[in-house]
Amino acid sequence: MKEAVSLPIDRVDAIPRAVVAAGAAYPDGTLLPWHSHRRAQLLYGASGLMQVATEDGAWVVPQQHAVWIPAGKPHRSRMLLGVTTRSAYIEPQASPRGGDACQVLEVSALLRLLLIEAAGIDQHYPEQGRDAVLMQLLLHEIGRARELPMHIPLPRDPALAELCRGFMLAPGLHSRPAEWARALHMSERTFTRRFREQTGMGFQAWRQRACVVLAVPRLAAGDSVTRIALDFGYERPAAFSTMFRKLAGHPPSAHALKTGDRQA
Repeated sequence: MKEAVSLPIDRVDAIPRAVVAAGAAYPDGTLLPWHSHRRAQLLYGASGLMQVATEDGAWVVPQQHAVWIPAGKPHRSRMLLGVTTRSAYIEPQASPRGGDACQVLEVSALLRLLLIEAAGIDQHYPEQGRDAVLMQLLLHEIGRARELPMHIPLPRDPALAELCRGFMLAPGLHSRPAEWARALHMSERTFTRRFREQTGMGFQAWRQRACVVLAVPRLAAGDSVTRIALDFGYERPAAFSTMFRKLAGHPPSAHALKTGDRQA
């Protein structure tokens, strides 16, 4: 395996290539404050656990997954566990994905190998030949990667957003639309309509999505499925696991901490 080259972000724009790849390593708790890139970025976590936040919400990125960050999108990144990354920085006109929102993506075996190989290529690779072809294939694989439901959307309304952030600090099934409506001094019907308009999801679907996304860091840190399920208000851990599998496409055990996962 080639050694990844760590490349400061401020040097990326000066390289006359449609795609530039690099790698980096961050210890637990590292915070990359609010910033944006002129290029789009695919940020792949080879190990560890990341959280990426924008004004639209928060995305949790488990190890062996990636987050797509559109060109010019202000964001911040927090390394919840020590993270080893591979990134592809892509000129906007060469972007293989549309939209202006971040996305957590499933990383296929081929995409993983391409990212590892690309990060070891000289950034001034010849525009014809094997390395250029590899970069073009990398773009194709990024474009076809499947999006995963690891996003918690946040509403624009400050008061409603504050309730959502409060839920994220203490997620659970006990939260009810009627309670949130009373806190906002509106009818439950008005609350339900406004919540869907501003998040794109119904309250129950949002609550379930938030529970799935917020469970991942705890699973990666070593908490048991039973403990998390009970903390979230589920009477039976099996019910939580069923909901998790339905939304995420895999059981919560897929995110459980394994020996050697945590970086020294």
